This record gives sequence, structure tokens and C-alpha cells, in this order.
Amino acid sequence: MTARSTSTSTSTSASASAGPPVSVALSEAPLRQSRNSAAFWAAAGRCRGHEVVRRRGFVAVDGDERAGLRILIQEPDLDPGELAELSELVHRAAGPVNAEDPFSATDLNHLGLRSWRMPVMLRRPGPVGEPALDVIRARRPEELRAAERIVIESFELAGFEPHRPGELFPMTLIGQPGVDVFVASYEGVAAGACVGVVDGGVGSHYWVGTSPAFRSRGVGRAVMLGALAHLADLPNTLTASKPGRPLYESLGYTVAGLSTWWASAR
Repeated sequence: MTARSTSTSTSTSASASAGPPVSVALSEAPLRQSRNSAAFWAAAGRCRGHEVVRRRGFVAVDGDERAGLRILIQEPDLDPGELAELSELVHRAAGPVNAEDPFSATDLNHLGLRSWRMPVMLRRPGPVGEPALDVIRARRPEELRAAERIVIESFELAGFEPHRPGELFPMTLIGQPGVDVFVASYEGVAAGACVGVVDGGVGSHYWVGTSPAFRSRGVGRAVMLGALAHLADLPNTLTASKPGRPLYESLGYTVAGLSTWWASAR
């Protein structure tokens, strides 16, 4: 099979649409990740018709009983009013609650949420290798549906089962400035997916997943390389799971700090 990536062949790349590249120090990566996460989840929330709440210290996307509430901490020093409003949002959430604090500075133990930590990582601008599999930027409904199914399966998103096409990834998502969805194929079958987001001259990646039937075949690496191809001139941040960290380190990412994640008790 001939390897190719068409991620750079479409009209306007995310990097071109989101301003000039910036220089990011390792110590700045958590702040940059917080801003990028807010941009992504706000875009997804708008596309789903969910309420987006913006405050100095946090952004919240208040969804339905399946999508739930997503909170993106934006500053390490929430004031009492912001913390009270955030707490009220959690108490009245229609579905599951997930909160990200890249600064690991806000204590949400009083809300009865479980917590864990994952590294925030930074990749400085630099060359990107060619993926060993076909990687495309999703543009057609069937391509976006394939990415959606892969993410739901690979992350075991029970809240989005039974699958309702277009619920996790509405078609309008790929029309949002700086947002792209990528799909990697293995022997002609859609096998991996991720979302790339550029905001303020910094890129990041979300939902990097491989269908269970195709794991340990280089699919995750391929989809990341394809997604990074048009962002090689930008600094990139992300939050890494424990299984994903070795892959990201092999692609040039360095740990910049620890992000605390909070979620509804299972």
C-alpha cells in the first residue's frame, strides 16, 4: 500500500486561518492549552446548540443529558464568585460533568467529583514525518461519521450510545475556524481519528483514537502525523493520557506540567 497524507491538500488549513505562529515557552503551555481547549469545546457546543458560558476564570459548555457539562478552567485563580457559579453549574448539570484544570490549582473536591492527573505537553515547531497510512481531512458527511464512530468506540463514550450520527461531531463542526477532523485508513478501512484545533497561533489535538480492531498497527501515529503535517510551523500543545504519552514523546512533545481532570463519579 502506498502511504499518503492529503491533510495538506485541501483549500485553507487551520493554521492559515488562525493567525501567525507564536513562540511558546514550556511554562506557558498550560495556559495555551487552556485557551485551545476552550476554543474547541465552545465551537463544539455552538454546533450542538448548547449554552456556552464565558467568564474570566472558566468557560463552560452546558449540554444535554448525553453530552453533559464541560468546564475549561482558564486561570489558576478563580475568585469566589466564579467558583460559586461553577459549582451551581455542576449541581444543575443535565448529564455527566467533566472539568479540565491545566494549572492544577482549583479544588473541586466539594462537588463530589473524582479526579486524576495527566501531563500537558508541548511540541515546538519542527519537521513532521510522513504517515505510513492514508490520512485525510474529513470534508464529506461519511468521512465525519467514520471519525465520530471511531472516537465513540475508542474512548468508550457510553453516553453517546446508541450512536446518533452527527451528535458528537455535527457537520458544522468542520466549518468552525481552526477546527479540522482527520481520519486514518488501514487497508482501506477507516481505523483512526483525531481533531486538530488552532487558536491564537497554537495548535492542539483532541480525541486521538484508534478503533479497537486496529490497535497496535501504527494507526495512532499515522493520524497524528497527518494532523500535524499542516501545523509543523506552529507550537502544539495537548493533554496526554498514560497510554498516549510515549507516542507523543516520540513525536517531539515534552511534558510541561500536570493537568487535573475532574469528572462525575461512575
